[in-house]
Amino acid sequence: MDTSTIFLPRGLELKIDLTDKQFWQLCHDNDDLQFEMTATGELIIMSPTGSITSDRNSDLNFQLRYWNRRNNLGKVFDSNGGFQLPNGARRAPDSSWVKIERWDALTPEEQDRFAPLCPDFVVELMSPNDSLEVTRDKMKEYQENGAQLGWLINRKRRQVEIYRLNQEVEILNNPQTVSGENILPGFVLDLATIW
Repeated sequence: MDTSTIFLPRGLELKIDLTDKQFWQLCHDNDDLQFEMTATGELIIMSPTGSITSDRNSDLNFQLRYWNRRNNLGKVFDSNGGFQLPNGARRAPDSSWVKIERWDALTPEEQDRFAPLCPDFVVELMSPNDSLEVTRDKMKEYQENGAQLGWLINRKRRQVEIYRLNQEVEILNNPQTVSGENILPGFVLDLATIW
């Protein structure tokens, strides 16, 4: 199949109205890119991360998956796992987790596509080129759509911003670990391999 490449000048916005089915097809026809869509229909095309960020993200997912394998309390997703949030946005957190009861309540078709829910736990690991303001807005969106716990990990500042449902954001400076609290009982992320 022949493909075409579109290079857009900086600052140029391209508005495309896509149905759920069209967005799904776009993602699968271009599996070398990652797409998200805001609640207002803005299409976001994300390039692959750099190798260091990918390595750190892989370790983060490993730690979460290892904890979950021992506890079997839910399902773990990496940055390729997309979700359709209640507000209509389609997002793919760097790492996320959904309680098993919520996952099992979905139909097989819903599980196979972008799951129509917000994860219970989300993590965004900032890449060097990520905007802090944009990433914070994304974390707030997860919170507003039902995420019970979220971590924004800012390696450049060595900070972790903790987002809890119906609470103010807490910022930890240079923590060595961060706890999954009562959402992920017993999970403690070792940040030594993330920094």
